[in-house]
This record gives sequence, structure tokens and C-alpha cells, in this order.
Amino acid sequence: MTKKKVVRKTKRKAAKPTKKAATRSKPARSARRASSSPLLAPVKGATRREIGHVLLEVGQAGAARVKRMIYPPGFRWSVDMKPIVGTDLCMHAHVGFLAHGEIHIEYADGCVIEHKAPQIVVIEPGHDGWVVGKNPVVLIEFYFEKDTIRRLGMPDQHRH
Repeated sequence: MTKKKVVRKTKRKAAKPTKKAATRSKPARSARRASSSPLLAPVKGATRREIGHVLLEVGQAGAARVKRMIYPPGFRWSVDMKPIVGTDLCMHAHVGFLAHGEIHIEYADGCVIEHKAPQIVVIEPGHDGWVVGKNPVVLIEFYFEKDTIRRLGMPDQHRH
């Protein structure tokens, strides 16, 4: 079934005269990502959904959930998620591993933090954030529902 999708997408791209030669030997961009990088391939046993342009895959691991989030280039929390969530800033704590890409985090007090893969990240609640550059961001994080902050010993908001 996957091969049919790759072939169909390749044919569409090959139909464009300016890219015909370049796309003959390459499958479609999304298919290349999935087949060439395990970081972007579907996670076995995880539930998968998209929210605010972010691909979210979640699996249970003991008392925690492990989440892989893929943020597309151009994503910004205040533009893509704020209308869905209804808060001015992201009020989730993020603790995990930035496996791919670069993110810019800005807190209400003006504090700015940039993370570039590969890097362990801790992002406190009360932030805006966006993808830097033309590559997607892949963040793998550990989550304890509404108990993440307490269980990981984090502050409930960003402080100096």
C-alpha cells in the first residue's frame, strides 16, 4: 500500500516540466522522509493525530506517556495553537529530547531560549515558541498528564 502512494505522488511531481528530471529517481518528499528517517516514520503502538499543524504520536510507558511531536517549518504556537487552546501562552511543561531541528522559546518576561538538536530540553509553562529555519522540529517528551510539573520537580511557570 505504501508503494502505491509513493508511485502516485512521484507521478504527480514528475508531471511538472521544470522538475521532471529531478523527481524521476526520487519519491515524493513526504514519502522520502518516512522511508529515509526513522525519526519521521510512524511510531508503532502509538496513537496518532494532528492538532494545530503538529503531528502528535503518544504511547504509554509505565505511569508516563511518551510523546513524539513533529512541528512543521513555519509553526508558531501563538498563531497555530492559541486559537485552539484559548490561552495567550503555552501552559504545558515540556521535558524531553529535541531530536531534529531548532526551536525558539520566548517567555512572558522576555527571556529567550533557543534549542538546537540534538539536545535535552526543559521548557517551563508560560511560553510562546516557534520553529527556526526550514526543517521540521522533532521533539520527544515525557508526560504525566496534569502531574508532569510535580513529578519532574519543575516550577509551575518560568522564573529567574
